[in-house]
Amino acid sequence: MLLNIIIRSVGAYHPETSLSNEYFLKHFHDQGKDIDHFLTHMGRESRYMIQSDEENGLTMGTEAAKDALAQANLIGEDIDMIVFSTQVPEYTFPTNATFVHHAIQAKSHTIILDSNANCGGMSVAVEQACRYMKSNPKVNRTLVVGSDYNTLLCDPNDEVTYSNYGDAACAVILEKSETEEGFLGSSYFSETTETRENIIYPAQGLAKALRQGKGGRYLKWTPFDGSCALPPAYHSIQELLDEQHLSPEEVKAYCLSQFSLANILEIQKHFNLTNEQIIYIGDRFGYTGTSSPFLALHEGLQEGRIKRGDYVIFWTVGAGLQTIGMLFKY
Repeated sequence: MLLNIIIRSVGAYHPETSLSNEYFLKHFHDQGKDIDHFLTHMGRESRYMIQSDEENGLTMGTEAAKDALAQANLIGEDIDMIVFSTQVPEYTFPTNATFVHHAIQAKSHTIILDSNANCGGMSVAVEQACRYMKSNPKVNRTLVVGSDYNTLLCDPNDEVTYSNYGDAACAVILEKSETEEGFLGSSYFSETTETRENIIYPAQGLAKALRQGKGGRYLKWTPFDGSCALPPAYHSIQELLDEQHLSPEEVKAYCLSQFSLANILEIQKHFNLTNEQIIYIGDRFGYTGTSSPFLALHEGLQEGRIKRGDYVIFWTVGAGLQTIGMLFKY
């Protein structure tokens, strides 16, 4: 029997408030900083940001989960495992997945856990869930939620984070299926020698922050060359293509990290991809962290650019440095 793991549905959520570049240009102009070139390089035009005290990463993720269930015409009792991916958890215990489990009224035998691989987190969670589902006969459907309340951690005096990040959530339902479609492979790259301390929160570590009252309200961001992720991207994508004997043009859509438009354009140039193959949503959403490649998938589905049977490549990068690529036949 042929067994694979398909993406049954995709749900998404973003806050109502969207702030345009004009707000951030003025904000930093008043500090004596010109960020126009930076915003162009990153490909930003607007970004959704939480402005309500009633919203956070958990509430966004819960709404995205409900949307994914509705898209699949399923209910909470149909889900055998819930994985909540975030680098900005609303709670460290109990798990955020606990609250999603309650909100969707999942069954008592449902596995629940949180996962964190920073900006690569949702992709890693999907990859790990696919492999686990193949080995566990009791898990037929998994809900993977990715949600980051990024702007909560952004220093208003730091143009790299404050003007770049946005808040949003995405959710996918993975399902076992006797089909050739679904998860086809993955490729990882980890390099922790030079970059592990470039992006840190809390800046001094949790122990010092709590025991000694050390500062660290905002994300510590040490500037670095983001193009360092490109060689691993080229290698991972090529590896995925070679394993399935595919050419770059046979892949219908590339759902890449939305951190930097400049990096996406370099990947497009390297593989000689058309504009139609690249799905870019960072101009409207800002950089949403863990959810960004799957928000691109959601966009591709909404626009009709991705259909059943299409090959889709995901690739993203997390602080540290870790990258992951995945190939699906949607």
